[in-house]
Amino acid sequence: MDSHKRSTQLERLEVVETGRRRRWSNDEKLRIVTESFEALRAISSTARRYGISRSLLMTWRRSFGPKPIGSQSEKSGFARVVLAAEAEPAVAAAPTKGQMVIVIGRDRRVIVDAGVDAAALARVLQVLERR
Repeated sequence: MDSHKRSTQLERLEVVETGRRRRWSNDEKLRIVTESFEALRAISSTARRYGISRSLLMTWRRSFGPKPIGSQSEKSGFARVVLAAEAEPAVAAAPTKGQMVIVIGRDRRVIVDAGVDAAALARVLQVLERR
């Protein structure tokens, strides 16, 4: 008996739609992951809000996290960015000779050498301003 013969009978094939597969851009992923880090225990609520599973969100969060030291594979990924206030410019070195006279009100003056420690002088001036 030959089982490889084609049957003349037609078979019915059903296509079931499960929904389209969404594609998330890196910017969208970054926004969603950043939102999930903002509040404690925000993973479930953030995942529900965007219609994704918690496991997918956790996968994205891990891709933002620090890489293990000595990682063999150099992959591109996300890096968490924290914006900080600009650092104050470095103060140029003060000349080592000379004096400075600081007048506070009518009856107070402070005379210091040019090489005075700026932080110490600021503390002294704050105390004098309070009096």
